[in-house]
Amino acid sequence: MNATPADTKTDSNSSSPAQPVLTAKEARRREQILHGPELPVIFSIALPLVFYNSLHQVFQLIDTLIAANMSAGVVSTVSFVEQIQAMLAAIGSGLSVGGSVIISRSYGSGDMEKVRSQISTLFFACLAVGTLLLSLCIPLAYPILRLLRMPEDLLAQGTAYFMLSVTGIVFLFINTIYLAIEKSRGNTKVMMWCNMLVMVLKTVLNAGIVLLLQRKSVSLNTAMLLLPVATILAQGALTAIAIVTLVSRKNPFRLSLKACTFNRSFLRPLSALSIPVFLEKFIFAFGKVIVNSMCATMGSTVVGALGVSNRLGGFCTNPPSGFQDAESSLISQNIGAANLKRALGIFYRTLFINLGIATGLLVLMLAFKNSIIMLFARGDAAFAGEINAIYTYECWDSVLISINASVMGLLYGFGKTRITMVLNVIRLFVYRIPPLFLLLHFTNIGVPAVGIAMLISNGAVGITSGIVAVWFIRKVKSGTMQYSL
Repeated sequence: MNATPADTKTDSNSSSPAQPVLTAKEARRREQILHGPELPVIFSIALPLVFYNSLHQVFQLIDTLIAANMSAGVVSTVSFVEQIQAMLAAIGSGLSVGGSVIISRSYGSGDMEKVRSQISTLFFACLAVGTLLLSLCIPLAYPILRLLRMPEDLLAQGTAYFMLSVTGIVFLFINTIYLAIEKSRGNTKVMMWCNMLVMVLKTVLNAGIVLLLQRKSVSLNTAMLLLPVATILAQGALTAIAIVTLVSRKNPFRLSLKACTFNRSFLRPLSALSIPVFLEKFIFAFGKVIVNSMCATMGSTVVGALGVSNRLGGFCTNPPSGFQDAESSLISQNIGAANLKRALGIFYRTLFINLGIATGLLVLMLAFKNSIIMLFARGDAAFAGEINAIYTYECWDSVLISINASVMGLLYGFGKTRITMVLNVIRLFVYRIPPLFLLLHFTNIGVPAVGIAMLISNGAVGITSGIVAVWFIRKVKSGTMQYSL
């Protein structure tokens, strides 16, 4: 086994004046993460993320409800473009996950000067990539949407919507990296409050757009195009906070071009961790675009129905995702401190917590399913029927997906992003798209086929993840699995 150096038990070096010095509060938090009782530590780090994820899901549903108040076509356009945005955001997500793992390891080992260097390098690298991506996507918006087979009746408004949406990619990249930096230090309360700010601003602005539409101050197309503008303004507010925080002299890890180290010792492990995560999220989002295209053959509103069903499913799956984020950071820091037993203990406890949460939320969602669906259908019986036909099947995968979330946190924490990439590629291109194709072309099931395909893919990947976790832990305990960077 090739583990990282042990905790030095000191956060500063008196012989090096440049060495960042942690505040007393941050030093106490680090000590708890590395040596405190595991369950309280997990909850203290995870609960702000769980609260945010749950609230985020509520606000996403409100956004979808706002779009539904406009028309089913608007819901379908937004749902289609969202998956393309997810493909682009995968680049920032890959860099944030890879960077977070590396920074957490250094933070756990006590090398604070290295932490500062890694934060600066990661930030400026991500900023450059986001700017390049923006310069490519806006001129190619229409060809991209045609290539991805957006329904013809949505293409004109979809192109304008996509161009506005992608404009905020630089803000999104900066915010993603900033929040990853905070997570790597266990500062999840900051993540919660910052994300809540974005959600509240976006929802208030979206509500204002609906009010303008109801008063007929703007047309339906204009109102739809104002939705991504609201997102840009909300993300921009967080970007301003991020930059002010990252350059503040009170921040021991403040940004500095001089501190950047664009060399092999940092870029090589960053690439090794980030590229699989990017490919995982990009391919998964691309696969969802393919699924949307396949669903569009049954009518453009089916794309919107799938989007609503995914939102409803998120009520059960998003809280475990919050524990997954905390789990990966905690595991990385404890590996940095050479505490393998504690790292694995965090996984076991997170798995148990996620199974309980997913089961409880599934029961609640089943109890109120019909009432929630009618909120989105807005009296459209056909649209309500499509949502119900998909979600009736999709909801049952929640518990198995919570297993997948826990295993992903384990693998991210150990830096095994190639394994997570393979799992998500299998989830989509083995467990989802082929069954959906077969159900659509060789049966007369119709719209429920989409829900059945979701149930098959999400359930199967949960089982597969469980098997992978057993294999991985055995390899780690036997000393045959290397996990150093």
